Amino acid sequence: MNADVIIIGGGLIGSTLALALARHELTSIVVDTADLEATTRAGFDGRASAVASASARMLGALGLGEVLEKHGCAIRGIRVTDGTAPQFLHFEAGEGDDPLGIMMENRLLRIALLAAVHETPEVTLVAPATVASLVRDAHAATVTLTDGRVFSAPLAIAADGRRSATRESAGIRLTGWSYPNAALVSMVAHTVPHGNVACELFYPSGPLALLPMVDSEDGRPRTAIVWTVDESVAAGARKLGPKALAAEIAARVDGTLGEIEVIAPQAVWPLGYHHAATYQAERLLLIGDAAHGIHPIAGQGLNMGFRDVAALAEVLVDAARTGQDLGAPDVLARYCAWRRFDNSVVGAVTDGLNKLFAVPGRLPAAVRRFGLAGVQRLGPLKSRFMAEARGETGQLPALLRGELV
Repeated sequence: MNADVIIIGGGLIGSTLALALARHELTSIVVDTADLEATTRAGFDGRASAVASASARMLGALGLGEVLEKHGCAIRGIRVTDGTAPQFLHFEAGEGDDPLGIMMENRLLRIALLAAVHETPEVTLVAPATVASLVRDAHAATVTLTDGRVFSAPLAIAADGRRSATRESAGIRLTGWSYPNAALVSMVAHTVPHGNVACELFYPSGPLALLPMVDSEDGRPRTAIVWTVDESVAAGARKLGPKALAAEIAARVDGTLGEIEVIAPQAVWPLGYHHAATYQAERLLLIGDAAHGIHPIAGQGLNMGFRDVAALAEVLVDAARTGQDLGAPDVLARYCAWRRFDNSVVGAVTDGLNKLFAVPGRLPAAVRRFGLAGVQRLGPLKSRFMAEARGETGQLPALLRGELV
């Protein structure tokens, strides 16, 4: 079986790319080792993501706007503090402006994506299935599965995550390191409304993010928690009961949420940074976490992947319309040039922020608080940060403007 591209990995990024190509009449075969239906079940993954405004426009253009409108919570403000100090940096979307982002449960976004994939004839989903080999030569990329099925396309795209087997088999090296921290992820209901404001409280062990969600079914406000803890206490944090975890969170947010009840099991994830030495090999491209992974300090990881999707879709659609080989080196190089610098900058900024706020002591804390107060008074700099949060900097592909290519 042949297609225009083979996408190895059918998660949020791989499925979105398949839909983006399909909307422009390019066909794809999506192969994933997981039972993707199982990834949509309640309890599979309690994580939620901040979908930047530009990413939301792309999802809307691909026909997924309804899930964002129905289940997403608009972020109208972002408040950054050094612990619970009175100095803060506050970003606020103006009246009538797009929100700074939309908080979505990953599971609900997966459900919408999977339904759209099943309804799209240009996408062939093969899952669960395991790749036995990927052979790339001057003419095609050929995938053979362990069950003997064979698929061929001019280009293979690795969207199989941080531990990408496709990347490793291609011999593409990584620059990366592990952080001495882990991220505890959970969900709480509380008595004080969040007002659609996301809060990032920085502590020496790492940030505690309070991310506004739509209200629970009983009408109580909900907030997603991403709490960076020292690796040494991660195992203990994983074992905390709901009441103990609620007390730990309450002690760090200084009454911001009122009375707190933990309403979802906590998960603890190791944290690290990685960046592929190159995004391309012969008839192969890397996107999403297969190419890069960053600290969750600014909630940009998923949006970097969505920006990869928008740029790659535009490059491949342009190439197809002009009769070019989709796996030609110059086509691959255009995507890499478009995305590599942006991903490098975002990775460096998030790593730098994490290190800056991790420095202990009164003097570093005073300097940070002075800096936050200073940026708060500088309108142009604040506007730049807000544009970054919305994903609206640099050369925007058509999809991030809400348009088809």
